[in-house]
Amino acid sequence: MSLAPGGLMLLVGAPLLLMVLCLAAALAWGVLDHPLSLMVAVIAAGAFLLAALLGLYWLRQAAARAAVLRAVVEAVPDALAVAGEDGRVLVANGAFSALAHAAGSARVADILAHHCREGADTQRLRDLDGAVRRGEGGEAFVVFVDDAPGQPAGGVARPVPRLVAARPLAADRPGLSEWRVRSGGAVPVPGSHPWRELWDLAPLGVMLVDGSGTLLRVNLTLADWLGHTRDLLEDGSRHLRDLLATPPQGELFPERLAGMAEVELAAARAAPLRASVLHVASSPGGSLVFLGDLTRETAREEELRRAEQRFQRFFQFAPTGFAFVDGEFRLAECNPTFLTMADLRLGDVQGEPIASLFQPEHRANLLARLGEVLEGRQPAGAAGGMGTPVEARLRGASGAVVHVYSRRFDGEGDGDRGLILHLVDMTAQKNLEAQFVQSQKMQAIGQLAGGVAHDFNNLLTAMIGFCDLLLLRHKPGDQSFSDIMQIKQNANRAANLVRQLLAFSRQQTLQPRVLSITDVLAELSNLLRRLIGENIELRMLHGRDTGLVRVDQGQLEQVIINLAVNARDAMPKGGRLTIVTGNLHTTEPIRHETEEMPPGDWVVVEVIDTGIGIPPENLQRIFEPFFSTKEVGSGTGLGLSTVYGIVRQTGGFVFVESKPGEGAKFSIHLPRLDDKAAQAAPAEEARDKAAADLTGMGTVLLVEDEDAVRVFGARALRNKGYTVLEARSGEEALDLLQGERGGDVDLIVSDVVMPQMDGPTMIEQVRRFRPDVKVIFISGYAEDRFRHSLKDGAVVDFLPKPFSLKQLAAKVKEVMEGAPRTGA
Repeated sequence: MSLAPGGLMLLVGAPLLLMVLCLAAALAWGVLDHPLSLMVAVIAAGAFLLAALLGLYWLRQAAARAAVLRAVVEAVPDALAVAGEDGRVLVANGAFSALAHAAGSARVADILAHHCREGADTQRLRDLDGAVRRGEGGEAFVVFVDDAPGQPAGGVARPVPRLVAARPLAADRPGLSEWRVRSGGAVPVPGSHPWRELWDLAPLGVMLVDGSGTLLRVNLTLADWLGHTRDLLEDGSRHLRDLLATPPQGELFPERLAGMAEVELAAARAAPLRASVLHVASSPGGSLVFLGDLTRETAREEELRRAEQRFQRFFQFAPTGFAFVDGEFRLAECNPTFLTMADLRLGDVQGEPIASLFQPEHRANLLARLGEVLEGRQPAGAAGGMGTPVEARLRGASGAVVHVYSRRFDGEGDGDRGLILHLVDMTAQKNLEAQFVQSQKMQAIGQLAGGVAHDFNNLLTAMIGFCDLLLLRHKPGDQSFSDIMQIKQNANRAANLVRQLLAFSRQQTLQPRVLSITDVLAELSNLLRRLIGENIELRMLHGRDTGLVRVDQGQLEQVIINLAVNARDAMPKGGRLTIVTGNLHTTEPIRHETEEMPPGDWVVVEVIDTGIGIPPENLQRIFEPFFSTKEVGSGTGLGLSTVYGIVRQTGGFVFVESKPGEGAKFSIHLPRLDDKAAQAAPAEEARDKAAADLTGMGTVLLVEDEDAVRVFGARALRNKGYTVLEARSGEEALDLLQGERGGDVDLIVSDVVMPQMDGPTMIEQVRRFRPDVKVIFISGYAEDRFRHSLKDGAVVDFLPKPFSLKQLAAKVKEVMEGAPRTGA
């Protein structure tokens, strides 16, 4: 402790200056011839000289006292400092000055906090500073980790526990406080408050051992780690070696323990506890050993590692695409799902603009939305605060449609910012939506086609029927015969068009019959040539003795037409369409992709084109409903699925072979009829062609709301010998059946769709009083349209419109003369 040079000069120079002034005054007074001037001057000079001598003596005494105080402060082994009212250092010894020099601060609490970790230790020092300012004082147990006293110069700092004590200096010196940091000297033995409380509440394991390594004291933390009571550990029989799971060879003293960075404690539980040796403070009274729990730290690190692994797995295997985009909208990181959606590799796109991964027409909208989110102008939506998504299509080969959700993130203090993108693959949903729209369109078209076909069938029935009536009076050679035949032939052509409409709407009546594939294709060839156009050559190669098959002719024609249309679309610049027929006999199953055809005899129809071919990835899907490679609006996606369904329903198989650029070949395999069925077919066909006797007897009730159809049907049946009763509606038919002539009716021929009461409803009521009456339904709709409305067990026959006079007469005679039927 010392005075500043300026203070010393002031203390000595002030009396001397005053003395000089007094002498000057006396001399001046003498000049004025005052009688006492000389005496006064001498006395004043002597007085002030005496005062100067006393000041010099006092200064020597103060300097001596300061030297003694400085010697006492420096002799203290701890770091010691005296602080003023503001907590700043007034006086400090060399040990504390070293701490203050390292910290570069004038506040005692800040100087000490500089050497501790942020957290509980720095808070304890602040609390101690506040207590001293209130005149209370106290102690704080802290751990120095930076430039701690006793650390080797240039070495790696190790944690050193320290006790910091602070108290007011004296009652007569208010505001001054003494701060002491314990370093070296005798280690205080914990025994009384507050040491015992600090000792037990310390987050470290602390033990006191003597020079031979015998355990003297432990805190509660260490006793808890070891799984023993403190009394058991402090009974004097425990040695430092007993605490270690694997003690080293030779004698174990505390000084040797100080050279170990890590030890394993023999805990009462199964697993040893790993601990780090933080510090060993030795003194004549014993050594304090401070231990840190590495097991818990390792467990925390393991839990952190597992959490990182869980996040990594979530990030890597999430079904949603994740991407991190910087402030310049460049891709920084993404998960594999994102790369799979984009059909790219991370090395190819990392650092690239995110917009370049999307198709050009979607980039502007995407960048506009990302800019709004980055600038905070896009309000958060309901999707977890991610806002409203942007729909865009990736530019990869798959062309995935995704919903892009975005959210801004800011860097931690570095000013960096960017976006987190979530990409949800909407391709399947969009396909389903498109299929639903297509299905609705197809349903609407089907309903329209069915309604148009029904009305046309009524008109065509009348046209064909009256032509047949005219042909009864105009035989070949008659001048009008050719005109009537022209009308009938065109009506039949119109009937074929209506049948195709019904096939398109899948409302046709299934009527399988024995057919020759060669004959069907010969009749269909003219239509096929018109369908495929003039720039495509049509070739038909028929095998010899091609077998017969039992199929619905309309369905088979639909199959061939669909395949021909697909072949035409695959040859936009022209080409050749070849249709080949033949027989196939197999003794082993034939497997093609996922289909396996059993051995047997088959009739094969091959449709071969020279078009662009089918990519391998599409071969597995071409028969799926609504799957189409054509542009939107250019195809329904139902053509090949209909082909597959018809062929499989008939008991056959359809295979496809194709390579890109080499055309495609569709092979249809239909079961070939055996000899017995093949021999019966000509007889059946002969019966159809023969001018059989179609006359008959009995009473027929004809119920039809279309006048032209009813008039034609009544005249046709009367010409064949039947008694015909006519009714325009279901109600009129019921009245007639319940009248006088109702009991004479042997057969009811009724339209299905009629105003007010339809045919099935009428027949249901008729069955109540005439359960044995025979019924033939006629309709322009498919048979399936009304079958579901009949009660179980109802027995009816069906004749689809349009029908000819011959077909009507043949059906009526078949039902009139047939045995009673037991099912529909």
